[in-house]
Amino acid sequence: RLEKAYVRDAISAKEYETTCLNMIAKFKTLMGTMQDQVPSVMDFIKMYHMECPAAVNRLLVSGIPATIEHGNSGRSSTAGGGGSEVFVAETVQLFITTMDALKINMTAVDNLYPLLTDLVQSMNKLVFLEPEFEGKVKIKEWLARLNNMRASDELSEDESRQLLFNLESSYGAVVQKLKERH
Repeated sequence: RLEKAYVRDAISAKEYETTCLNMIAKFKTLMGTMQDQVPSVMDFIKMYHMECPAAVNRLLVSGIPATIEHGNSGRSSTAGGGGSEVFVAETVQLFITTMDALKINMTAVDNLYPLLTDLVQSMNKLVFLEPEFEGKVKIKEWLARLNNMRASDELSEDESRQLLFNLESSYGAVVQKLKERH
């Protein structure tokens, strides 16, 4: 219902995002506490013949609201075509913060997930980065991957190195896009 309300403009993007993040957090909490009773959410959905592809995608696949995953199409285009200095600075700050977190071995899902979510949100504000921009795609893939892990899980050394590599290459690609604009 929430996805339909958002798509039909029955609720604002901000209202959708707040409600969706709240529901995702509650789902993750319940999923952790009910693991013994419901070992597989997909099996539960099949057993009770539930038709909820949007909920499955939002809760089990992406783990983030559509406004974060695809960007908020209702955002205003600010000076410089959405590349305002504030949004660029915010994005750079989040890249550096996330990379620094990995460098000091902060590899738990509950540490990285909010950083990556904020980074994707920030990158979505930069309208000169198209939706299929490789850096966004890679970070969204990491978000989906982390969404399928428990909050207390930690990335292995190999996973951590790969995420750091993906972040560094995405950061470099954003910088290159900025240079091309000027």
